[in-house]
Amino acid sequence: MGQCGITSSKTVLVFLNLIFWFVIILLLVFVTEVVVVVLGYVYRAKVENEVDRSIQKVYKTYNGTNPDAASRAIDYVQRQLHCCGIHNYSDWENTDWFKETKNQSVPLSCCRETARSCNGSLAQPADLYAEGCEALVVKKLQEIMMHVIWAALAFAAIQLLGMLCACIVLCRRSRDPAYELLITGGTYA
Repeated sequence: MGQCGITSSKTVLVFLNLIFWFVIILLLVFVTEVVVVVLGYVYRAKVENEVDRSIQKVYKTYNGTNPDAASRAIDYVQRQLHCCGIHNYSDWENTDWFKETKNQSVPLSCCRETARSCNGSLAQPADLYAEGCEALVVKKLQEIMMHVIWAALAFAAIQLLGMLCACIVLCRRSRDPAYELLITGGTYA
């Protein structure tokens, strides 16, 4: 249609071709947004299983040294989310790090901010965060996913409203005499 418009000097055909491809691209973006929303909602529940599997693996590789990425990640999460262990601080008793250190303590990142003299000892559980990290990480990830879903829905609604407005303008265009010159090929004096 666009090629015919160019060769026959029909600007209306070129314009219609441009609108056609613009609408196709908008529809593809809209469909992609809808797919993202649906997949985000469907896989929102599967986040917990994936986090559980990943967090178990990371806790097993914890060695307490600062350069180790897994150790830094666990310490960071425990400090930021105010948690300790996977389900609670006693989970550390099953890790290789706990068995190797033989000091009956958990990482210092499990210490409450209010506990000044905390050394991570299991003998002082009041100084340690009681809640495990897995539930908090899952909750945080699900919150983020819901924000993404709502943003995609809002963007899709705005886009749908824009397409509707464009259709209204195109429908009214044929009745407006200001557009007649473009359609009939006339010129301004």
